[in-house]
Amino acid sequence: MAAPRETDLATPLTDRYFEDYVPGSVCVYGSVTMSEADIVEFALRYDPQPIHADAEVARDGPFGGLIASGWHTTACVMRVLVERYLSAVAAIVSPGIDELRWPAPVRPMDVLYVRVTVEEATPSRSKPDRGLVRTFIEALNQRDEVVLSMKAMNLIRRRKSTAESDATHG
Repeated sequence: MAAPRETDLATPLTDRYFEDYVPGSVCVYGSVTMSEADIVEFALRYDPQPIHADAEVARDGPFGGLIASGWHTTACVMRVLVERYLSAVAAIVSPGIDELRWPAPVRPMDVLYVRVTVEEATPSRSKPDRGLVRTFIEALNQRDEVVLSMKAMNLIRRRKSTAESDATHG
């Protein structure tokens, strides 16, 4: 399968604020190749289960071979989000994620891409300088199988003119 065409929000990361995260927007970022060496290195350090860390043992395991830790996949997706999706000037913090799932295994040499859908953008009632963006995030492999999904929340600063207008009018 050919790599999907990358798409992004209209505003670059260096000028991206709350108002630029328009509900319904879909972004596609790629690609991350999951090498066997990286899978084993991450597993040995953070998730040393044999299905992630030992190719010989994993061959006889439930997946018939080595698979990446879900936490490794999540960390790789996070890097893509930081480098490509989250504002470089206005991201404040994430209060958390919901519904983290790993529905299919990630195998050595899988090539992942990330699809991000802005689900909701709600201005804060108590702090007019920011808003909460809810995003549905998926990682898909080269066979278009979803290997990770999660719902993320991010507090993002609003453009000063918008926040100031709300504060004085509202």
